Amino acid sequence: MTVLSTAPSPSRRPLRAWQAEALQAYRESGATDFLVTATPGAGKTAFALNLAAELLASRVVERVVVVCPTDHLRTQWAESALALGIGLDPTLSNAVGPVRPDLQGYVTTYAQVAARPAIHEARTRAKRTLVVLDEVHHAGDGLSWGEAVAFAFEGAKRRLSLTGTPFRTRVDERIPFVRYEPDGEGGLSSTADYGYGYRQALADGVVRPVVFAAYTGVSRWRNSAGEVVSASLTGESTKAVEATAWRTALDPGGEWVPHVIAAMDERLTHLRSNGMPDAAGLVLASDQDDAREYAKIVKRVTGHKPVLILSDDPKASAKISAFTSSTERFAVCVRMISEGVDVPRAACLAWMTSYRTPLFFAQAVGRVVRARRAGESATVFLPAVRPLLALAAEIEGERNHVLPPPASNDGEELYDPLPPDEGDQKPVETWQALGAEAEFAHVLHGGRAVTASIDLTGEDEEYLGLPGLLSAEQTAALLFRRDADHKRRASSTRVDEVATDEETAQAEADALSWRAAGDLRREINSLVGQLAARTGAPHGVVHARVRKAVPGPPSAAAPVEVLHGRRDWLLEQTFRG
Repeated sequence: MTVLSTAPSPSRRPLRAWQAEALQAYRESGATDFLVTATPGAGKTAFALNLAAELLASRVVERVVVVCPTDHLRTQWAESALALGIGLDPTLSNAVGPVRPDLQGYVTTYAQVAARPAIHEARTRAKRTLVVLDEVHHAGDGLSWGEAVAFAFEGAKRRLSLTGTPFRTRVDERIPFVRYEPDGEGGLSSTADYGYGYRQALADGVVRPVVFAAYTGVSRWRNSAGEVVSASLTGESTKAVEATAWRTALDPGGEWVPHVIAAMDERLTHLRSNGMPDAAGLVLASDQDDAREYAKIVKRVTGHKPVLILSDDPKASAKISAFTSSTERFAVCVRMISEGVDVPRAACLAWMTSYRTPLFFAQAVGRVVRARRAGESATVFLPAVRPLLALAAEIEGERNHVLPPPASNDGEELYDPLPPDEGDQKPVETWQALGAEAEFAHVLHGGRAVTASIDLTGEDEEYLGLPGLLSAEQTAALLFRRDADHKRRASSTRVDEVATDEETAQAEADALSWRAAGDLRREINSLVGQLAARTGAPHGVVHARVRKAVPGPPSAAAPVEVLHGRRDWLLEQTFRG
């Protein structure tokens, strides 16, 4: 990575109204610590660097240290700083002691600070320093991170904290340098020194209006007992069933994913034909395996090979930079394009992940709401499940960072953890996806579900390509009308998977086999109980004996042949003598 050193003459862009107002609020406060909460896409980086330039010019500080969540953002911050005449080193490691004398500071990550806080503390005390804590909620990700940040930057002359998603955290993990006040309910609430929400940004034209297109469908899977279960994403079901239906819908082997990809591809075609020639779509996956499979689906359904961006790829940062300035149509990623990464041409997002924390949802949606010119809009395609619909309905609301009172006994989490790293392995389990179909459900607009209740003229349909000109009702009507086409398009690309009569007969035989397997498993469990009662051995011990006598997978995942063998062995043992 090239170190950004010699700074050119500053070329400052005019500040947005909120940025100028926030700067004035900072000047008037005279505070050592200042917290700015601004919606994703509003321009927090530009605000922070203009403030840094002002403090450097007035010699209030001599050094600037930026702490951000990821390595890719280090380069992004350094490049933005260089445009304002501030030289920041994005490559400085913990193994190197001093900051280069020809630079005004450096950019690091929260993980690096946590790994060796003492060296950052020494650098901060060596000169009067402004510390910028980008997405400061990361300092609350773990107790050790918060303690490291507090130790490393306690001696800073000034500290500026930035966040677009100030959500809840554990009681014992307060974020350093953030001011809290009682919330009247036994907890504490953070207090921003300046706030700029989505509603304000939308009114100012700083962000795009976002439309959420929700897709339902029936999912079908085999549970741990070997039973085949079918459920709708929007059905009146338990949370557990809803979660499994959601997960099944996202399985790359079903029809839900290609159906929604086809719908997003058509939306991109309209956008590119009417004012946004470089409009791009982001497909957000839960893990690397799914991401690779989704990339194949995108290529098969749309004919466009997507950019695959994974964290373990050493070229990931370069791919993000190239995608940002290219005209490529799709990128498939896990977490690499979620927080702080600037891809202004991204206008569509397909939510193909089971993540559902408010923090991650807001950050990911924030990747497609950054406005470039008047009239642009963003579309998010998502499963019509209650957790996501609730988050979508609240996206325009103002959220406070709340430290809740002690945990209740209902077993619910009182904080919003980040999704697991991409490298985390999936738990070993016996759930098996059997298929899922997609169907347009509604458009979520202004917190209400808008269904296809009106007729749409051909003229209306042409205008859909001009963002913002169609009402939510008209958008819903068009998506509903085109839904059958999207289904046919998704299915027609799976020629190699179209079932023959022989394959159909085999599928029916498999279904009968599953039902027989379910009966056998129930019989085996009953026999295990009888044998345990007769011998006094625990049920687990009896199950282990069965597997030793008739080897194979656990009964929940064993084929019919193995189950027959185990049933017969148990009958022999139970009724022997």
